[in-house]
Amino acid sequence: MKKFDLKKIAVLAAAGFIATSSFAQSTKTGSVEGTTPFGAETQYRTWSVGLNAGLLNQSNIFGFNRDGFDKLEHTLGYSAYIKKQISPSFGLKAQYFGGKVSGINESAAATDVSKFDTKMPWSAAISGEWTLANTNWRFFNSFIKPYFAVGLGAMNFETMTTVGTTENTAESQTKLYVPADFGFKFAVAKGINLDLGYQLNWANQDFDGVTGGQYKSDLFSYAHAGLEIALGNGSKPALNNSNPVATLVSDVNKKYDDLKADRDALAAANLLLAADLLKVNEELKDDDGDGVANKFDKCPNTPAGVKVDGAGCPLPEMKNETKVIEKIVITEEDKKVVDEAIKNLEFDLSKSTIRPSSYPSLNRVAELLIEKNFSLKLAGHTDNTGSLQLNLRLSKERAESVKAYLVSKGANASRIEATGYGPNQPIATNATAEGRQQNRRVEFTLF
Repeated sequence: MKKFDLKKIAVLAAAGFIATSSFAQSTKTGSVEGTTPFGAETQYRTWSVGLNAGLLNQSNIFGFNRDGFDKLEHTLGYSAYIKKQISPSFGLKAQYFGGKVSGINESAAATDVSKFDTKMPWSAAISGEWTLANTNWRFFNSFIKPYFAVGLGAMNFETMTTVGTTENTAESQTKLYVPADFGFKFAVAKGINLDLGYQLNWANQDFDGVTGGQYKSDLFSYAHAGLEIALGNGSKPALNNSNPVATLVSDVNKKYDDLKADRDALAAANLLLAADLLKVNEELKDDDGDGVANKFDKCPNTPAGVKVDGAGCPLPEMKNETKVIEKIVITEEDKKVVDEAIKNLEFDLSKSTIRPSSYPSLNRVAELLIEKNFSLKLAGHTDNTGSLQLNLRLSKERAESVKAYLVSKGANASRIEATGYGPNQPIATNATAEGRQQNRRVEFTLF
């Protein structure tokens, strides 16, 4: 039988280890893709199958329990399994294992077994498998995963022994055996692992045909290589390749990026708001103290004490003025004109600019003031969103804007009073959007 050089096998395994490590470094994001911390099992592929083949030997790398069969006699073994991953670090697998194990005892006496050949048509075992790289931050999102597994199964075997020149074949038996496997898995692609392992198998004492020997159980080894392939939707990561620490860090980083983007957007909006506030403060200044803001004052630098109209221009002096007391009669039709103006009055967002859609109804109010010489009180109100100072200024500015428009249409500025109350006189709750909408208003009062 052809013998295998274990040194050459070790060199090839090391080369595969290094090549796989290099490949893994270039694809180091796959194991957490599309998953969340404490996410449901449905985020992952949890079933996988494995196929491997390798060398069976009565000896083992630890050098114990050889029972005299010290000469290396390598034979071919093969195995297949299906595994259910319970958690990232633990899974249960059902394994089929077969092949032939041979051993030679060169120092056997003439009456002792000098050679045995044991065929294993089949064996089946259930094992628990622990993946160490998926439990430790030291292997953060690692694609090189040490593992170990241990289980219990049933093995069918038929042993042929050689004593001197006589060969004897025992009857086929099915006995319990204990497989213990350890090695490394390398994630060579999404959901595909290269498996390099070494399995020790404790079998019944009849396995090597020598009964009543030094050891209660026979021991043989299986050095193997193969592939483990995840089953299911290829867009999902395999649970046995997922490190919970890597998943958690990825989730935190994503949320941090989202929060930072929101913060940057909020900071930019605050800068714009601050610039608008400075502009409003500048426009609401009244340098000549005549009661008309600079923005609406068409006659700046009016001397102190001079009466002005709504545009800030001096009123003509009235000599021998006779005070006439008029009886003001406000009809339902007049009230309807004012109510219509209130209903249609709209401003640009957070500004005092009147929208053109409000002009027709304001024009009718101006005509009413001119025709019947009514006085009008304009009261601006806001909701409680934003600072009190800004709301007071905005409500005052909007009332002044309406006054300026009416005066521009011929209304008597001295008969129009513009006041801003900010959020201090709500007519509805500010706890709802509908209530805040009602509180943002300019009230018209004829008298």
